[in-house]
Amino acid sequence: MRYISSDYIIPVSRPPVQDGVVILEGENVIDVVNRESIGDVPTEHYQGFILPGFINTHCHLELSHMSGLTQTGKKLIPFISDVVKFREFDHESIRAAIAKQDSRMYKSGIQAVGDISNKVDTFDQKLKSKIRYYTFVEMFDFMQDSLFEATVEKYRSVFSALKLKEGDGKSLVPHAPYSVSPGLFQFINKANPDNRIISIHNQETTDEISLFVDGSGGFKAFFEGFGFSMDFFQPTGKSSLYYALQHMKAGCKTLFVHNTLTSKKDIEAVENWSDKSYWVTCPNANLYIENRLPDYSAFLNQSSRMTIGTDSIMSNWQLSIWEEIKTIKKFQSYVPLKNLIEWATINGAKALGFDKEMGSIEKGKSPGLVHVDTTWRGEETNIQNSASSRII
Repeated sequence: MRYISSDYIIPVSRPPVQDGVVILEGENVIDVVNRESIGDVPTEHYQGFILPGFINTHCHLELSHMSGLTQTGKKLIPFISDVVKFREFDHESIRAAIAKQDSRMYKSGIQAVGDISNKVDTFDQKLKSKIRYYTFVEMFDFMQDSLFEATVEKYRSVFSALKLKEGDGKSLVPHAPYSVSPGLFQFINKANPDNRIISIHNQETTDEISLFVDGSGGFKAFFEGFGFSMDFFQPTGKSSLYYALQHMKAGCKTLFVHNTLTSKKDIEAVENWSDKSYWVTCPNANLYIENRLPDYSAFLNQSSRMTIGTDSIMSNWQLSIWEEIKTIKKFQSYVPLKNLIEWATINGAKALGFDKEMGSIEKGKSPGLVHVDTTWRGEETNIQNSASSRII
């Protein structure tokens, strides 16, 4: 048995336990109790508080070799251009960077990751990683029917190449409304049974909204720069989200990612479309690329199922869920810390289908334990100078 104590244990599934002790057998939680209840049994004590391991619901681990290669505040279209421009490195550099960021995520307390893959570069690392992964093999055809067959062949190959360690998962998913044709949406729908999880980038930039509302913005010129005509495209008069809802199936659990421009009306539309929808916010990436954050009050008012991601190290300063929480509290401090912890743990675990094993410190789970080195004062907790680190 192992007894790990702290000034406060935050189980998530129940109120915080002052002078709490987590009793473990290996990595499995046996119980969470008050220090007095175990008498003179010695404990490993951590000042501050202890949380369950974090769940990172959106990452691009395969871009790990591109850290610092794009400037902040350039907006999404120039950022995507940089991804295309700088993506090709020698294989050993790519593998080393992936292993480095996987290790850093684990040490910061991340227990599971929803990871986007366009290529096979991360697959070897995922097989040996201590992190649980749900891999989204992301498909796009620039809305070009002529690319459909080649796109399907390419990503079927990537999907087949991904071998899963015990507990991991995978799905074929659409990239974003502006990059997926109706035909490719239909293929993805048929390829995924209802127990698969879908992820899609959503309402990340004004150019995306403008393309669908009235055909303006920078995406037409962007696609034409790759030699793809958009003469066929007819604006819908509505935001990009509604095009996605029209073509996705509501039977699958769906993660809508970024949501920088998502409104109360949009949230209501998604909640009415499916009760299996989750929202992923990546605040540091939003600031890095677009220099803005979502309106979190709209999601709080709708009691939305919120989760937290990091995006890639190309669009962030670090891959740490605790740093994402600190950013939200810094710039939109009205968001309760209790909610943020739930977004970062149990909500993320439910979104990725891992909640039976992790997301809360409960008997029978193996959630990992994370130490935060600051005094717990409930909603008055000052977290800005704190750091998170893994205990187990």
